[in-house]
Amino acid sequence: MRVLIQDEALAVASHAAHYIADRVKSFCPTEARPFVLALSTGATMIPVYKELVRLVQAGELSFKHLVTFYVNEYVALPESDPQSYHSFVWTHLFKHVDIVPENVYILNGNVADLGAECRHFEEAIERCGGIELCVGGIGVDGNFGFNEPGSSLVSRTRVKTLAHHTIMDIMEHGGFGHVDRVPKQALTMGVGTVLDAREVLLVICGEAKAIALQKCLEEGVNHMWTVSCLQNHPRAVIVCDEDATVELRVKTVRYFKGMQKTMSTLVAGSSTSSPDAMQKTMSKRERNLEQGAAAAGSPVAPSKRPRDR
Repeated sequence: MRVLIQDEALAVASHAAHYIADRVKSFCPTEARPFVLALSTGATMIPVYKELVRLVQAGELSFKHLVTFYVNEYVALPESDPQSYHSFVWTHLFKHVDIVPENVYILNGNVADLGAECRHFEEAIERCGGIELCVGGIGVDGNFGFNEPGSSLVSRTRVKTLAHHTIMDIMEHGGFGHVDRVPKQALTMGVGTVLDAREVLLVICGEAKAIALQKCLEEGVNHMWTVSCLQNHPRAVIVCDEDATVELRVKTVRYFKGMQKTMSTLVAGSSTSSPDAMQKTMSKRERNLEQGAAAAGSPVAPSKRPRDR
């Protein structure tokens, strides 16, 4: 696992957005071989999306040959509701970039058969050749998507009943106004689905997330802290700010900062700090893992699923 510590939250967002952009550009996606990107919601992701939009509008990035899967959505909340994750991602990202609407996959929490919706979502991921890069933030209890404490670490996309503290947190930070309006269930990509992605990038900011980051890095894999599952992923990257590291041991922080310094030295002679350049410095084992994953299933053009946007 790589941990990239930045001075403050805006630097985290910029680094994460440019990391995504570099991964997309180095992949050289086409219509027949799109880059498959999974995204999630949350306040942490808004400045990341803002920088991605800037890069697209500056002509430095294109979403034309990207297929995107959104990690979660509320059950029984209309897509048009301003609090839906469908509205969130279109408002903050998709309506500002050159994404093909048919290449956007967002779970629909309003269908009669939620189980079938989850199965179709997993099947769509498989048809596209799997997720190349899964990006998102975490909650204060270390959840990714709505994979809350106690979630199975091999779970797939499913219906998840929200914990009381999650509902109260949504009410406090969302725009629902009253707890009775907050959905009590959601559809979420499973932990196992996330771990199947060829690379996972987490964006973690603020002291409120510090305990979760400490559990992820300094303790063992634990289903009560689902973010800790990244310890079992061959290509996991965490970009965090200084505030998020306050619960870590001093030597842990020094270790990861030292690794950053070493990596900077190794790529200093390169014209770019893109993942391609960084990959040249990776161990032989890491390169073999990535090449093996790519050989296991090259992405193919997804079946088209009409969207109303």
